[in-house]
Amino acid sequence: MRRFLALSLSLLVAGCMTAPRQEQVQAPPAVQPQQPAEQNSLVGLTAQDLVGRFGAPALQIREGSSVKLQFRNPRCVLDAYLYPSGTSGTLRVRHVDTRLPTGADMPQAACTTALHEAAS
Repeated sequence: MRRFLALSLSLLVAGCMTAPRQEQVQAPPAVQPQQPAEQNSLVGLTAQDLVGRFGAPALQIREGSSVKLQFRNPRCVLDAYLYPSGTSGTLRVRHVDTRLPTGADMPQAACTTALHEAAS
């Protein structure tokens, strides 16, 4: 009877076990060129594009291979951060901060409009 009980218990435990799962490795998604999210977005533009829109920057800071360009007028301040992109190493805008001269946040679209009007 013990053997029967031991065998039954072994079969019960074996039946509860699952087969080992194999992890499926998925290929990483293809990298697509970054497109501006909206028409007023500056992401992806070059320094020359920015100068063409807003005129000469009030401040230019180089740190390593990146550059910060600051454009400002009495209505707003825009900081554009450019980093090398792709194999060409062309500096392109990756991040933008906009604010009022007092330091309070300002929508990017409103600031770019104000800077563009002042440059025109």
